[in-house]
Amino acid sequence: MTADRFRMGIDENGLGPRLGPLVVTAIVARVTLEGQTVAARRPRGSLAERLGDSKALISHGDVALGEAWARALAERLGLDAHRPDALIHALALEPRGVLREICPPHVEAQCWNTGAEAFQADDDLVARVSDDLGRLAKKGVDVVGVRSSLVCTKRLNDERSRGRSRFDVDLHAMERIVLDTRQRVVGDLEVVCGKVGGYARYSDAFGPLAGRLHAIIEEGAKRSAYSFPGLGIISFVRDADASHLLVAMASMVGKWIREVMMSRIVRFYGHHENQALDASGYHDPVTDRFVAATALVRKKKDIPEACFERVGEAGGERAIST
Repeated sequence: MTADRFRMGIDENGLGPRLGPLVVTAIVARVTLEGQTVAARRPRGSLAERLGDSKALISHGDVALGEAWARALAERLGLDAHRPDALIHALALEPRGVLREICPPHVEAQCWNTGAEAFQADDDLVARVSDDLGRLAKKGVDVVGVRSSLVCTKRLNDERSRGRSRFDVDLHAMERIVLDTRQRVVGDLEVVCGKVGGYARYSDAFGPLAGRLHAIIEEGAKRSAYSFPGLGIISFVRDADASHLLVAMASMVGKWIREVMMSRIVRFYGHHENQALDASGYHDPVTDRFVAATALVRKKKDIPEACFERVGEAGGERAIST
């Protein structure tokens, strides 16, 4: 009897902003021999209109397409998707309590307020994406799992104080998702991740996978790959979200999750300041104005800076291995 084959794509959203969480998302699919080829290439034909590099297809303030992928995947997998917050928790790797455990009580609403939150994608768009998933399954790419790890600003800052850069945190989240998936699927597993930072050599940077026996398949600027006995093959590929179907799908879902989380932060301070600077959280003029405009209310409400804005990477990032 031939063992099932599984392919996984992992990507991050929000690695470099000033505000908001880092979101690392994975899509895992059971594949046939034909499906292996489909899963490992960029989307083609009409599918490319709805699936590809998330930076090209969706943007701040317009993430309906990413939402459609999240909702269609949830429907296919039987996950709770009756409202955005339920869907985010259905996709999250971390349990609800873990996501909130380091939140001071008076700060929790900054990231977890759900008032006035609603889906934006229309039913026709969700239906088209559902059809896309059905056609992919017929081509041998049957999506069987979605997982997102959400790393809030406070956790990123805490990790930084321990000497771990945001690149380390990104990589370690990917590793945790791989280990979680390995417990859920039985068969051959091959994982493609977006390149982390710019590393060529990953062995010394592994966290949850540190100490595990593995063989180096290749290490370079474009691709680094490792074989872990009993686990599978893990590759880190430059611009994978533009060239690998499952990585692209993961990026679309992660982009939507991050947008929802960032919108909560904006809404929280918009309510208190009676204004709404629609900040993306990235390094841009609107975000700069948002940070300045909220300074007084943050001081009045005793919001710790570590819960609001990422601290600077003092002394620079970890030296990149080449």
